[in-house]
Amino acid sequence: MSDRTSNPLFDHKHRKAQTMMVHGGMERSQHGETSEAIFFNSGFVYPTSGSAEARFKGEEPGHIYSRFSNPTVEMFQQRAALLEGAEAARATATGMAAVTTAVMSQLRAGDHVVAARALFGGCRFVVETYMPRWGVESTLVDGRDPENFARAMRPNTKVVFIETPTNPTLELVDIKAVAEIAHAHNAVLIVDNVFATPIWQKPLELGADLVTYSATKHIDGQGRAMGGLILGSKELIEADVHTIIRQTGPSISPFNAWVLLKGLETLSLRVKAMTENAAKIADFLAGHPKIESISYPFHPSHPQYELAKRQMGGGSTLVALTPKGGKQAAFALADALAIIAISNNLGDAKSIISHPATTTHQRFTPEEKVEMDITEGLLRLSVGLEDADDLIADLSFGLDQV
Repeated sequence: MSDRTSNPLFDHKHRKAQTMMVHGGMERSQHGETSEAIFFNSGFVYPTSGSAEARFKGEEPGHIYSRFSNPTVEMFQQRAALLEGAEAARATATGMAAVTTAVMSQLRAGDHVVAARALFGGCRFVVETYMPRWGVESTLVDGRDPENFARAMRPNTKVVFIETPTNPTLELVDIKAVAEIAHAHNAVLIVDNVFATPIWQKPLELGADLVTYSATKHIDGQGRAMGGLILGSKELIEADVHTIIRQTGPSISPFNAWVLLKGLETLSLRVKAMTENAAKIADFLAGHPKIESISYPFHPSHPQYELAKRQMGGGSTLVALTPKGGKQAAFALADALAIIAISNNLGDAKSIISHPATTTHQRFTPEEKVEMDITEGLLRLSVGLEDADDLIADLSFGLDQV
């Protein structure tokens, strides 16, 4: 007579992604709960002093302090790693904590980092302004051409950092090509995969070394909790990444980890439905006479459409649009919307529109905005779970006011 451990599906590697997002990393307590428990405590006790010593040395498994590890956080990390196809993961308090930790963990004074210039404002601050304070030089390039990365590499280049699709213009970077360039120079490639989500893009399979997320976005996807993730090999995660988190403390709370853990259960369903809506909206906007341009990776008008098809499984949930008439038109459109809210978040179940030039990227000079193709008329639309026909009607009314 066999038991469940002899069932091939007992091993996570035989399960498909949607199943892993519901069951992955699950550790039940002695009470046998169906939903994951929240271990809302700061510290842990040891059976003996020798056990405490062994845990601190890393010779015995077990938790020490929730700044380092926690059972609920560990479940979230394990489930995320299974979905990403990563050997290990670490969760952080926010997405920017994940980016900052990932970048800092791989750099030392005297090193050099190359990054695509089209980045979220906070990410660009880390590589362009923050790291140079600690003796790390940075070079920003147009990420649409991989050769720009090759030309920027130096003997002391240790990190290449990109996001793709980019925030907010939805440009793409060829992950595989850039990974080959980075590795030829013994540099680590870090990819911020927020816009694509782990559902539609697998940077590690394309050659990336570390992947970061703002879990606040699609992974929670319901405006409830903040968090971040760093995923990659055990060698990178369990060494410098873990050390930075342990010693500097950008740790996620067990409660937020639990909320995000539950968010993973429905991530695929939400992202696929939102992506379907986004594709319909992109088609509508592309044919509207008051729209100057749109950017959506899986729309044939996207200049990198073929690359999108190669490295992404879907166009994801963001659409960039520019109505004719600049800032005045953009504001008029956004202000007339009844369903779509004006906010600076993304990946939410609720559709959200933002004006990057005056919000997420407002600190940049006019010249830098031009360099990143962030015009005064550009709007970033994060498409939610509402009925697509209602969203199109809402946008149609807004465009009538332009």
